[in-house]
Amino acid sequence: MDAGTTDSAYQVLARKYRPGHFKDLIGQEAMVKTLTNAFAHDRIAHAFILTGVRGVGKTTTARIIAKGLNCTGRGDGPTIDPCCECPSCVAIAAGRHVDVIEMDAASNTGVDDVREIIESVRYRAVEARYKVYIIDEVHMLSTSAFNALLKTLEEPPEHVVFIFATTEIRKVPVTVLSRCQRFDLRRIEPEVMLEHLSGIATKEGAKITSDALGLIVRAAEGSVRDALSLLDQALAQTADGEEIDAAAVRSMLGLADRGRLFDLFEAVMAGDTAGALGELARQYADGADPAVVLRDLAELTHWLSVLRISNELGEDPTISPAERDRGRALAARLSMRTLTRSWQMLLKAMEELARAPSAIMAAEMAVIRLTHVAELPSPEELIRKLETEGPPPPGPGGASGRGQAAPGGGGMARSAATGPVQGAPRAEDGHAPVAALRVVAGDAAAAAPAVAVEASPVPETAPAFSDMVGIVTALERAQEYLLADEAARFLRPVGFRESVFETALGEGAPADLPGRLSEMLGKITGRRFSVVLSREAGGPTLREERAQAAAETAEAASAHPLVLAALETFPGARIVAVRPLTPAAAAPAESDAALARDDELDYDDDPDAPLLDDGDASDDPFEED
Repeated sequence: MDAGTTDSAYQVLARKYRPGHFKDLIGQEAMVKTLTNAFAHDRIAHAFILTGVRGVGKTTTARIIAKGLNCTGRGDGPTIDPCCECPSCVAIAAGRHVDVIEMDAASNTGVDDVREIIESVRYRAVEARYKVYIIDEVHMLSTSAFNALLKTLEEPPEHVVFIFATTEIRKVPVTVLSRCQRFDLRRIEPEVMLEHLSGIATKEGAKITSDALGLIVRAAEGSVRDALSLLDQALAQTADGEEIDAAAVRSMLGLADRGRLFDLFEAVMAGDTAGALGELARQYADGADPAVVLRDLAELTHWLSVLRISNELGEDPTISPAERDRGRALAARLSMRTLTRSWQMLLKAMEELARAPSAIMAAEMAVIRLTHVAELPSPEELIRKLETEGPPPPGPGGASGRGQAAPGGGGMARSAATGPVQGAPRAEDGHAPVAALRVVAGDAAAAAPAVAVEASPVPETAPAFSDMVGIVTALERAQEYLLADEAARFLRPVGFRESVFETALGEGAPADLPGRLSEMLGKITGRRFSVVLSREAGGPTLREERAQAAAETAEAASAHPLVLAALETFPGARIVAVRPLTPAAAAPAESDAALARDDELDYDDDPDAPLLDDGDASDDPFEED
């Protein structure tokens, strides 16, 4: 407790139990050790910057440093153990010391505010050894204010110490950080926070269960101030002498019962839509916030995922042994794929919550989606079913159910029968409908190819495109020049079939290139067209083929006698491009006529002179009569 707090009014726990010594700080052992050694060896820096999340003790630490610099009850110099009883310590703790100036940068952001500091640092302290400037939320200073402070911050007078505090260290300019000693205050670990809260509850004469303290610690997220504020609120939930249990804290925080949360999660994972919605409705009727329920489901999903990987990583002192045993059993039954899929869907549901007309509606729709997805078989189960039971019988559309796996699948991707694709041409149009299906085993889903599935036998007809030249030419005719350039640069063809182009992607290819190409080729051909990714290396890109052909043509042309003679005649010349002769240039008559005209012309030494005929000068059109 800070010394000098004599007000008769009630003080909240966050102020009443604010540390007054370095030894009272919890969870910041590394910083305390560094500062202790600095004070002991008289190596006190002229500027400090303290960073960390809210409520971990940044401003408190700054005041302790100021008290240590100016304490008069421990001798004539700075001390790491301020007495908290001398006039300087009392005044600093109360925030009214004339030489310890605290400034809130959130409301004093301009260069004029910093100019006042610059003007005042030249004067020595009135009562203390050091003038200490504590600037809270320093990242909110303007750029001009930071620039104005730089020179003074780098070379302040010997009697001045700057202490900055911020929650957004990345917003502080590097030029300021390089002039300060930086200390990162850590989040308080749950074990340390539990012990700290338990000790304060004992001092206050309150009875509170460990489960209730665990809920407070979990909600505080490593912030001591938040934890003490919640504890202060929890102590007011019951009359004097009554024990505060987890139910009272859950009601205060608007949380669902942890056991009931497990019940809801298990109903969702079992695909019991009615049971899950009923449990959600009961929790909502009991006062649970739908947003908090979704967040708790996401936290439970994360904890089960970590617990599935390692029991040690999943250890959490805020979770009771009964919940831990139930969580281990649940994690053993669920696959990692199911947990990660649930995590993504819950995150999406929390985003939709703000746009939904009602929070409970959004939560119910999220539960409905989760329960229906939980019933879907995994890709491994689909593959196993196809291998053991074979393809399904023909559908009502006459499909034979005979699928064909795309090349390069390597056994990881299998085809599956599908019915006719909605919107695809019918068989009487001359084109069989084709669907794209991705079925992958294991964790290779992202890298596995999509498998072209034929809904009915495809006749051996000529494919719509037989090479990359045809595809790129069709795109250019459709004036899709950017898409044509990307196809020529990044696509490495593997095979062409009826309305199906199988390819690999080159390095740097846009992720949406196959989808855009499939859509555009479908518009060009007037039928459904599939671009299938393969795990095979594929052939060279069209650009690489053209570059190789140009190199071979240039090499062949360089061996021609006329080209050799030209290269020898003009040292330093090189072949830039080889172009085929146009029909006009290749015509002998026209070529001979051109040579004849060239022979009749006489070139003067003056390059600016006109071309003159060798005949009579009177024929010169420029000759005057």
